[in-house]
Amino acid sequence: MTDLEAHVARPGRAEEIKQVRAKIDELGVTYIYYQFVSVTGRIVGKGIPADHWEAIAERGFQLVYGSTANLYVDRHKNYIGYGPEASELIGLPDPDTFVQLPWDKRVARVFCTCFRNREEKVNPGGHLTSDCRGNLRLHHDAFQKKHGLQMRHGCEPEMMWLKRGPDGQMAGGMTKPNCYHIDQFEALRPIFLKVIDYSRAMGLDMIQGDHEDAPGQLELNFMFDDALRTADRLTTYRQICAQVARENNLIACFMTKPFMGVSANGCHHNISLWKGGADKLNNLGHSTLPGLPSVFQYAKGGDNTFMPDTKGSNKPGKYGLMSIGGIIKHLPALTAIGCSTANSYRRLWDAGFWAPIFADWGYQNRTCGLRISAPGRFEYRAVDSMVNPYLMASAILMAFDDGIDNAIDPGEPEERNIYQAMEAGKQVKKLPMSLGDSLAALERDEVIKRAMPDEMFRVYMHYKRDEWEKFLSTVTEWDLNTYLDCLP
Repeated sequence: MTDLEAHVARPGRAEEIKQVRAKIDELGVTYIYYQFVSVTGRIVGKGIPADHWEAIAERGFQLVYGSTANLYVDRHKNYIGYGPEASELIGLPDPDTFVQLPWDKRVARVFCTCFRNREEKVNPGGHLTSDCRGNLRLHHDAFQKKHGLQMRHGCEPEMMWLKRGPDGQMAGGMTKPNCYHIDQFEALRPIFLKVIDYSRAMGLDMIQGDHEDAPGQLELNFMFDDALRTADRLTTYRQICAQVARENNLIACFMTKPFMGVSANGCHHNISLWKGGADKLNNLGHSTLPGLPSVFQYAKGGDNTFMPDTKGSNKPGKYGLMSIGGIIKHLPALTAIGCSTANSYRRLWDAGFWAPIFADWGYQNRTCGLRISAPGRFEYRAVDSMVNPYLMASAILMAFDDGIDNAIDPGEPEERNIYQAMEAGKQVKKLPMSLGDSLAALERDEVIKRAMPDEMFRVYMHYKRDEWEKFLSTVTEWDLNTYLDCLP
């Protein structure tokens, strides 16, 4: 049995396919987006009339392999990852992700897992290793089987609501850069309430939000959950923001650093490892769910292994400490994934705005790359809103695995301002400060490379090295302003 055939035959999937048909008929859905996620986190796929649901659920649809790399060409005009001679992947829908789009209830979406073509000479119907979402499922399943631990995490996606000028380009933020200012938050109320309405309709349990300290910058958070569902929900959240922007002629900007001198768009990950627990339905006030119940489920209960072992102590339990040790050991390579664009390093260089540039940890210490943000979890800070959440979660699992297998000691937490600690003589490893340096660190790190098996690593490195080379080969406005008339 091929990987594709095993996925089709997964226990319970046939019943889920029938449940989706019932929802299609109940909700009046006539069209479905079959979507997966590219190497950069972009949502790609196909749209197909709902009449064909059963056939697509059984056989899948075909799309060029290069769609996993956005079908982009490099600076030498070669297709990244896969050329036009490559086969077409098979996209197979995961029925448990089916949900109606609240802005057009005729349309639904379903996430897909990607496989190699059935006619391939090598590994026909095998998992397509450039499918970052499919990889995360496999990595998390393997981690749970090995350690008996489930990774749950939540993220803090910052983004900016920007005005669109007559030329269609950005024309500044919708609000002033006043952090936590309720008046500026209120100015964006029509925007964020619509985002929250759409989010709840698609299974996101929205828990809090605020105005951050950049123009038009909001952070809206949703409840933490199993690693794969959190990645799906961040992807869904971006899709929702893009739609609300279209409705209001705005730009929903997830770019890391569109403005210098103010905070960037970070996406801190708050992470913990759990034993036991179960999925619980949260219908979010819906009398009739606009999707399968699994879309509205959250992992609840169980034992949080990151909780302190000693009463009255802030120090995480042994699994938490070993996991922190694994993260700190591999932070240079992880930076290539968490800070994945050339622009990401504008955030790290603008260090006056709490940039997490040092591989250390502490309690509520925002000068460190990792901090214990509350008992039972730690905040991974070297990640921004351009992150591919599936690649990030897979890489974190690999760092955790190494930390647990080798009982890596992270050392004592740093309670001083890290800059003051360094002035006092502490030796602290600094993160790579450019995309080129972080890619070099990733290439040297065999543990984190396991998060990108086979073709995934090849495609990612091709894409990102080309991005770095294009950045280096571009003449900018700064170049012209600095050098145009500097001589004679």
